Amino acid sequence: MQYLRDEIMRHFQMTALDRPLGGLRIMDVGCGGGLVAEPLARMGAAVTGIDPGADTIAAARAHAEPQGLTIDYRVARIEEVAAAGFTFDVVTCLEVVEHIPDVAAFLAAAVRCVRPGGLLIVSTLNRTMKSYALAIVGAEYILRWLPPGTHDWNRFVRPDEMTIYFSRAGLDAPRFTGLVLDPIRDRWSLSADTAVNYFAAAGKRMG
Repeated sequence: MQYLRDEIMRHFQMTALDRPLGGLRIMDVGCGGGLVAEPLARMGAAVTGIDPGADTIAAARAHAEPQGLTIDYRVARIEEVAAAGFTFDVVTCLEVVEHIPDVAAFLAAAVRCVRPGGLLIVSTLNRTMKSYALAIVGAEYILRWLPPGTHDWNRFVRPDEMTIYFSRAGLDAPRFTGLVLDPIRDRWSLSADTAVNYFAAAGKRMG
């Protein structure tokens, strides 16, 4: 969340306040139970969360309501939102594209939901031998953090591929930031190392 807050504020040249994202409309794609949508709302953004799973959206609504959070949760796919013509200042899509068969088409739809001058932020897994060893063999088969078969390594997206997808969809060159796990401290931190997990952020061209 620190990365999202700082990247959004940097892009829109905002200054830190109690509600630093106030005035922004943000859509979280593949929002799940609201892990990202809720803190974005607490930072002042008007948040829309979409997910194709009706049960997932119901759980997200049930979790947000007793906290007094107003989040527009919808059972929807990004292609449907794009076709309806809705646009947002920021679209986030975290740990989703590695599960998508046609990443180029998916990202093109996401970019259509970003207003000109807005921002798209994606996080995903790089397709490297290191990511295969850590994200699949380690996380799924040794540590059992995820059910075996959760990820298909062939669908992981390299940064150079992401750059091409972004450019073709009308975005500026992305800024890449790695996300690295320290297994001893059980802590994630931002890094220049994008070999396993990484963020990609890019503004939408005005033209």
